[in-house]
Amino acid sequence: MTQQNNFNRRAFLKHTSAATLGALAAGSPRQILAKTASDSIEPTADSVILLWMGGGMASTETFDPKLYTEFEKGLSPEKVLSTFPAIDTCVDHIKLTKGLEKIGSVMDRGTLIRSYKAGDLGFILHSRHQFQWHTGYAPPLSVAAPHIGSVVSRTLGPRNPAMPAFIDIGQRLDVGEGEELKAFHSAGFLGSEYGPFHIANPDHALTAVRPPSGMSKSRFANRYNTYKKLVEQSPIGLAGSDYQKDSLLRSLDNAHRLLTSPSAKAFDLSLEKKETYDIYNTGQFGRGCLLARRLVESGARFIEVTTEYVPFLNWDTHENGHTRLRDMKRAIDAPIAQLVLDLEERGLLDRTLIVLASEFSRDMLVEGKPGNKVRDQVHVPDKINELKHYGMHRHFTDAGSVLMFGGGIKKGHLHGVTADERPCKTIKDPVIIEDLHATIYRAMGISPKLAYEVEKRPFYVTRDGLGKPIESLYS
Repeated sequence: MTQQNNFNRRAFLKHTSAATLGALAAGSPRQILAKTASDSIEPTADSVILLWMGGGMASTETFDPKLYTEFEKGLSPEKVLSTFPAIDTCVDHIKLTKGLEKIGSVMDRGTLIRSYKAGDLGFILHSRHQFQWHTGYAPPLSVAAPHIGSVVSRTLGPRNPAMPAFIDIGQRLDVGEGEELKAFHSAGFLGSEYGPFHIANPDHALTAVRPPSGMSKSRFANRYNTYKKLVEQSPIGLAGSDYQKDSLLRSLDNAHRLLTSPSAKAFDLSLEKKETYDIYNTGQFGRGCLLARRLVESGARFIEVTTEYVPFLNWDTHENGHTRLRDMKRAIDAPIAQLVLDLEERGLLDRTLIVLASEFSRDMLVEGKPGNKVRDQVHVPDKINELKHYGMHRHFTDAGSVLMFGGGIKKGHLHGVTADERPCKTIKDPVIIEDLHATIYRAMGISPKLAYEVEKRPFYVTRDGLGKPIESLYS
């Protein structure tokens, strides 16, 4: 086995922790760009909403339907490609799976990619693939890589000075693999002020922009000023370099500014009309979508809303794949469709890029991808006699779906083709993370060759500056 295949959680934490310590010691990252004739990019979007399906969303059960096989006892796993039948959408050449009818009704506003190929990272570890998706780089790294939202925040700045430029909604960091998740929920070497304003639960969003309950304004102001002094007076070894210390202080100032700003009302879901709230109220993710819409309206630049990655829950379907996905579809279908419609009604969809994605897909039998199979992590019986074994339980990295709306993206467009028989691999127009990120950056007017100098070396926003926007996706 290669060293990469032996990479485990302990090694992941060791390397990312070392990179984080390196980021604290690093100086001010200087923006650099290899100038070419194509580097002047006219943005087609002002904001991004990333809808993160953490845990490995099975594409053949959602956005890339294959032959449907109904459950019956004694069923051979080899026959199972989809456990949901295909449904029509408002676009003749695009079909989805049952349970996504509302998203299907707005497909004439979006583009569907079916050919996303996840990185070859050896033994499947969700946090490593999520790290690569969010930063564009595979760990381990010698520097703390910034989240794509932090790059957008640092490069473009806030749309509204009182509103955090980068907001993350729905992911707790005190659950399984929480420490690994923290590694990419970060601005890395860019500095604390560009990291995510973190809201673990959208139901509690308003408390995040209010002083603690029962605390007077004067007492809160005193606590705020005391903490600032502690940071200002702390040794470099504790608060990082002068740049990192100043960045932390600026992040404190930004948070304090929000507490006293009218923009804080955007975090209050109780102000929403009941009929609208009820559409989004399918669970925490749905309410997160509603919060994202309100934040975009108030000037947020980059928002991530997640169904939340927790090992063996949500999209992490090691068993009960069919029943779990039935429930996950109920959670996402209406809120995502309504988010598209609400932004369109408010005249914001054309300048807001919505991206729905997951770290990889799933299959009944194949672990990894054809030709580069990795060690199985899920037992699949020879015959399916229980409903809990009916579904996609293994990790599949050779094809996955990405859904995009708004922000200059084509409408009613389908990109990429996958095989209709197992293995349902990508057979046309593959998309890798560098090019997907380049496509997002291009919509925001950011060159994929943009780099920040850290430790006297360029760190490109796409790996080695090689990402290429998929021009056929733009309208």
